[in-house]
Amino acid sequence: MPIDRLWPDPASDLDDEALLAGTSIPEGRAWLRMNFIASIDGAATRDGLSGGLGDEADRRLFDLLRWPADAVLLGAGTARREGYAAMRLSDAASGWRMRHGLPPHPVLVLVSRSLDLDPASAMFTDAPVRPIICTVPAGNAEDKHRAERREHLAEVADLIETGADDADPLRIRAELAGRGLMHVHAEGGPHTFASFLGAGAVDALHLTVAPTLEAGAAGRIAVGEAVRTEMRLMSVLRADSELLLQYRRG
Repeated sequence: MPIDRLWPDPASDLDDEALLAGTSIPEGRAWLRMNFIASIDGAATRDGLSGGLGDEADRRLFDLLRWPADAVLLGAGTARREGYAAMRLSDAASGWRMRHGLPPHPVLVLVSRSLDLDPASAMFTDAPVRPIICTVPAGNAEDKHRAERREHLAEVADLIETGADDADPLRIRAELAGRGLMHVHAEGGPHTFASFLGAGAVDALHLTVAPTLEAGAAGRIAVGEAVRTEMRLMSVLRADSELLLQYRRG
């Protein structure tokens, strides 16, 4: 399905290089962007999954947005629900990354307070790069099962403590930047998005507007404490009746 640019510089049937050029990440600074999809009436999921709203064009851009990222971040709950596998890019993507001075694959970063993750999951066992789990310190009252999960997960991922009671988005950004992971592409979910917005830790948003009305009780793309964040429209793409929007903060 062709993707056209409506604004700011109209162009038809953009190739991958043109799409990547339009989603460039500023050099020389830490940068975190979120990627979401929503229906016209604001539903963030269909049948409980965001993937149910996407089509060929959305999936194409979804994959391309990972190409220039140092890390791909998401909440553990979203990883479980959406059935994430290892953060292993295609040969074409890996080749592009290496030509641009990047390692073949980005690092998968999961945010989890409870550590309710399966160390036998393909996210870990098939990972081309050791994943990172951002969590909280073990407490005196830590239950036995969580302690066991921590021990097993430490065998397949780097666990870093990024907050006392809950993961702190600003500390997550700082910890990742300290590891050289300056450019973070985040894929949700809604609670993670809201917490990062509340901390002022979101620089950009790529939002696909699916051309459907879903009604029902589906949630929105950010769920949590109300916070106002001014965003500036940077580009408008279209694939048939679907819009693919890029915003930056401020």
